[in-house]
Amino acid sequence: MASDSSFDIVSKVDRQEADNALNQAAKEISSRYDFKGTGASIEWSGEKILMKADSDDRVKAVLDVFQSKLVKRGISLKSLDSGEPYPSGKEFRIEAQLKEGIDKENAKEISKLIRDEGPKGVKAQIQGDELRVSSKKRDDLQSVIALLKGKDLDVDLQFTNYR
Repeated sequence: MASDSSFDIVSKVDRQEADNALNQAAKEISSRYDFKGTGASIEWSGEKILMKADSDDRVKAVLDVFQSKLVKRGISLKSLDSGEPYPSGKEFRIEAQLKEGIDKENAKEISKLIRDEGPKGVKAQIQGDELRVSSKKRDDLQSVIALLKGKDLDVDLQFTNYR
């Protein structure tokens, strides 16, 4: 009897890369001419990322700089959950957070997608904040990966533990 091949679908963010992107954004914001005198800054605030500036437009520009740094570092913008600018005293702030793990709704949606559109004989199990996909044929697993890469899902996916 042949054993099943499997892989895991996860959604993780490399913390070090995110930290590097934040530091690069902070450096660019402190040195750029259009941010001079606007009180623009970006920093970690616990698990959240806090962006500040003296106007709505400036704080959105800070977010834009940070997003460009994330993309350059290979982190998908789907894993950045940023709120709307809100006034706080004399400044405007945006709080953002890095999303890790696949929530229940997305996990069910991915599982249903694999069942409906994937090859027959492929099983997807939800295990906490990740999915385990298994099949007797490795080619079926490859086609599931191709199927999920082709879909525009709300979550950034990585495929690990391919065996």
